[in-house]
Amino acid sequence: MSSVKQYMEFVKPYKWRIFWTIIVGIIKFGIPLLMPLILKYVIDNIIASETMSSSDKLNELFWIMGIAFVVFLVLRPPIEYIRQYLAQWVGNKVLYDIREKLFDHLQKLSLKYYSQTKTGEIISRVIHDVEQTKNFVITGLMNVWLDIITILIAIIIMFFLDVKMTIVSIILFPLFGFAVKYFYSRLRKLTRERSQALAEVQGHLHERVQGIPVTRSFALEDYEQGEFNKRNHNFINKAMKHVDWNAKTFAVTNTITDLAPLLVVAFGGYQVIIGAMSLGTLVAFVGFMNQVYSPLRRLINSSTTLVQAIASIDRVMEFMNEKYDIVDKDGAKELGRVEGEVDIERVSFRYDNKENLVLNDITLHVKKGETIAFVGMSGGGKSTIISLIPRFYDVTNGTIKVDGHDVRDVKARSLRDNIGMVLQDNILFSESIAMNIRMGNPDATDEEVVEAAKAANAHDFIEKLPNGYDTLVGERGVKLSGGQKQRIAIARVFLKNPPILIFDEATSALDLESEHLIQETMEKLASDRTTFIVAHRLATITHADRIVVIEDGEIVEIGSHDELMKKQGSYYDLYQVQNLDNE
Repeated sequence: MSSVKQYMEFVKPYKWRIFWTIIVGIIKFGIPLLMPLILKYVIDNIIASETMSSSDKLNELFWIMGIAFVVFLVLRPPIEYIRQYLAQWVGNKVLYDIREKLFDHLQKLSLKYYSQTKTGEIISRVIHDVEQTKNFVITGLMNVWLDIITILIAIIIMFFLDVKMTIVSIILFPLFGFAVKYFYSRLRKLTRERSQALAEVQGHLHERVQGIPVTRSFALEDYEQGEFNKRNHNFINKAMKHVDWNAKTFAVTNTITDLAPLLVVAFGGYQVIIGAMSLGTLVAFVGFMNQVYSPLRRLINSSTTLVQAIASIDRVMEFMNEKYDIVDKDGAKELGRVEGEVDIERVSFRYDNKENLVLNDITLHVKKGETIAFVGMSGGGKSTIISLIPRFYDVTNGTIKVDGHDVRDVKARSLRDNIGMVLQDNILFSESIAMNIRMGNPDATDEEVVEAAKAANAHDFIEKLPNGYDTLVGERGVKLSGGQKQRIAIARVFLKNPPILIFDEATSALDLESEHLIQETMEKLASDRTTFIVAHRLATITHADRIVVIEDGEIVEIGSHDELMKKQGSYYDLYQVQNLDNE
């Protein structure tokens, strides 16, 4: 399906609104077509009349102009208002529907997609490109048709006035059509390139704004200025190519539209001089030239606008058609509340078909309520394993089962309803603390939010904040310390109350005091729940029922802390390296 055809699916629900907008628009654009006819009547039938007295002429002129004033002052303004309101209403409703669909689409795209795409570029498509597509509705589906209908009505009236003059008036139409086709065939490509270059600037800018602390700490201002200038320079090059071609288009097409009235004046003047046509008819034709070629010039502008809109439609629909890596299969079941038994059976995984295996033939059976810790060197595959359990990615080979159900056979959402996650860098939204805790259960009462905060050892510090639970935390929780953010994250997991927990480096970025507090809270949360922990600090996982040592995507050791220390293998070596052995 072409991007425009796909876009029209969003327009279709408003087709009758568009129809009535065009009808009102025809009336609005039709009223000015009366002006040349009024001029012709005043000149030929009143001013040039030899049978009417001066008083009769003035009386006739008064009535004609009185009616004209009523039409132009009383009727036209509300018609103009209705047309503008309807056009903008439809355009904005279409944008609303598209953005609603895109946000739903954003939430279904895989983590793999987000790891490969800049946030700024995604925002550019959802905001800037979607906004540009409104011109397709207002200009392409309304104004273009109104201008074409206006031109046709004007030409029909002109034919009734004088056939020869009409032919002279429209003789340059074929040349105009050829010029438009020639120039606009390339303009769409240039417009798309310009939009992509702008999206790259926006993506880079968004990323660098978030990374300002890094830029400052490493004194990279000059380097970053150069990097931004490269992308900005690329954009200005694309923009100027677009401007250059657009300027050539207007120069040629406007020259053609300027020549046509000159031909009319020349031929019409000759006709009046030889007595073949009245002066009023010539004045009327000159007036109709404006009514024909003004819409024609608007069509040129509309063509440019449409090319830009279609280029944006291409980008929006390309994004909307991005495939989902994780999709519920037909007939997928609701999982419901689980006990928490997890089976990882001969699982292998690679992020991309061209890459090496990240996990190789991993098998692990986890009982309800058991605490499992994954340790090992960075890049061994620990975080990958826990990303497969909530099905952020699908296994390449093997199966992962929860309570005996293959996670690919159940609805992903119902699976994740049973899992609570606390990560190293938990995302807090720039809203209140209460709202961030309530992410665990949007329907929770204020009392339940407070209880969750108390359970996470967060209540005391929240109460000391200026606005308590209503305190805004800033973007990504910038107003809170690392330990405070972690306790908020743990509080929302308490509120969710899931049977399966995942802690991924939840304390690695904290100071020792905060780590001890968070560790105490995590152990409290993990009570009677199946828990998976990824940790680099081995002292934080010595309590685990089993510790799984991962190296190069394979399990090399498994057992309790005491068992692995006695074995004096890889885990023992890691423990010694961290100088945690007190003996």
